[in-house]
Amino acid sequence: MRLDGFGLFVNDMGKMIRFYRDVLSFEIKESEDSNNVHLIKDGTLFMFFGRENFEKMTSKKYEYIKGLNGHYEIALYVDTFDEVDEKYKEVIAKGATSVLEPTTQEWGQRTCYIADPEGNLIEIGSFNKPFER
Repeated sequence: MRLDGFGLFVNDMGKMIRFYRDVLSFEIKESEDSNNVHLIKDGTLFMFFGRENFEKMTSKKYEYIKGLNGHYEIALYVDTFDEVDEKYKEVIAKGATSVLEPTTQEWGQRTCYIADPEGNLIEIGSFNKPFER
């Protein structure tokens, strides 16, 4: 097996598509009224699934977190500390919710946190050098 991608179950597909496309610059090919959406960011597949449709498909009811989701984060990397500050200001101006303003951590990373419209945490961070795998 190999990793194909990861996904989120969403309530408001249109709102989430607009946020990830217009605020975070994810590539999205489907329309806002789709039940399942594929997003691409830097070659990584990311998917949205409509919660109601998933529940119908599996014939099960699920519990979903309301408010900020503290179970995971989506991490985005930029090359410099200045870019952390710039991107934070940019996405806040476009409607992202601030969770943590840019801060340099004791381990040497400058990081900030925002939330998407459904409360999922997104980190924008840097170790002040280009990304290395």
